[in-house]
Amino acid sequence: MASRTFLCFNHGKFLLPFTTTKFIPASRRPIKILSFSSVSCSLNTPQPTVEPKSQMGSTPNVVKILEERGLLESITNENLRFVCSDQTAGPLKVYCGFDPTAESLHLGNLLGLIVLSWFQRCGHKAVALIGGATGRIGDPSGKSQERPELDLESLEKNIAGIMEIVNKILSKNANLGSEKTSNFVILNNYDWWKEVRLLDFLKQVGRYARVGSMMSKESVKKRLESEQGMSYTEFTYQLLQGYDFLYLFKNEGVNVQIGGSDQWGNITAGTELIRKILQAEGAYGLTFPLLLKSDGTKFGKSEDGAIWLSPSMLSPYKFYQYFFSVPDADVVRFLKILTFLNMEEINELESAMKKPGYVPNTAQRKLAEEITRFVHGEDGLTEALKATEALRPGSETKLDWETIEGIAEDVPSCSLPYTEVLNLSIVDLSVSSGLFESKSAARRLLKQGGIYLNNNRVDNESKRIEAEDIVDGKVLLLSAGKKNKVVVRIS
Repeated sequence: MASRTFLCFNHGKFLLPFTTTKFIPASRRPIKILSFSSVSCSLNTPQPTVEPKSQMGSTPNVVKILEERGLLESITNENLRFVCSDQTAGPLKVYCGFDPTAESLHLGNLLGLIVLSWFQRCGHKAVALIGGATGRIGDPSGKSQERPELDLESLEKNIAGIMEIVNKILSKNANLGSEKTSNFVILNNYDWWKEVRLLDFLKQVGRYARVGSMMSKESVKKRLESEQGMSYTEFTYQLLQGYDFLYLFKNEGVNVQIGGSDQWGNITAGTELIRKILQAEGAYGLTFPLLLKSDGTKFGKSEDGAIWLSPSMLSPYKFYQYFFSVPDADVVRFLKILTFLNMEEINELESAMKKPGYVPNTAQRKLAEEITRFVHGEDGLTEALKATEALRPGSETKLDWETIEGIAEDVPSCSLPYTEVLNLSIVDLSVSSGLFESKSAARRLLKQGGIYLNNNRVDNESKRIEAEDIVDGKVLLLSAGKKNKVVVRIS
């Protein structure tokens, strides 16, 4: 099918192609999983909404599913629609890259994990590629300026954090295929890039990259027109990502690369290298839309910054609350994109929203529950629901110290001495804690019934703090209305 031989490892050294003979794609020969820094796991899984391949008798068409749910932007070849449901060809191997620019992935990265999960659920195999090498450069796509360089310690810490998140999420789908082997693997591209020599790379790969084509990529054009311009390092990023696809196609039998719509240029760079260097067909690219709100603005940022997937950077409670607050105009579309609910159930929710008697935020609650469960598991969802109910002003749920501390990082807090708090008036405490700027503002809301102490409405302006008000002798929770809260730690 093609006419080049690749010698990949020779006593630990990486060599590039140099002779001409018949090339046999890895998808046609036994696949050997790399032993270095790869992770393959099979953990507990939730009940799938798509039945395993072995129970369905035929492979669900994943491209059709993605298109129906609004998760398909472009594909490099229409033939992918047929290949993905061709049982005789066997399962596809699909990869998505994640550069370790932070210790956690964020909501924008989640779409890649969701699309990989759909491939898994339809009987295919997922490859998550951590950019231990490319992360040292930084992808210029969608960026107005060059990323700051990461030191080695930070890079390794970020890689470990991202691998943990990816493993946790993809392992939920680990037993959905007909084979007993794991249907996902995590690789690090530094494991092959560390042996590549610049002169060899330029000679054997760079010669196939046309500068005109590289400059025509949208991400490059935008940066070249900006004041900051673009460094040569960033300019070569698309070639490095393209070579990753070539390496995985040849050595791991990976057929498909997926990414956001801003990755189109980098993905097609890979399919072109495979076609030119390996002279092989069967490499496909697929992109999904960026996550936008109905007004066209980017979805995935809060007032405090990115919506992180790691519970150490954003609590399950706050993650849940973010999705619970999605406007009606966006909730149905996000249910299709961000959850695995079947379309019939989503359509029923959409119809219910238009009927009298619909309970507000029912669809939002379903969205928040499904996506929190997917990212943080049942324990994370339970924690978020418990905190949500307990922290609702007027809630009858008894507060405890652990519940209040669980949301302390997500709301303002302060520390006050026990002797200063005891017998202090609720008005004075509201100002001392920073809940209000003035006593007059506190009195005004109190008269309107809007001040709560430990979720109980305060009706009397003369109310003073008693020992039994202090939860477990450690904290107080003050609320002004439904959203403004402050945790008072007693020292």
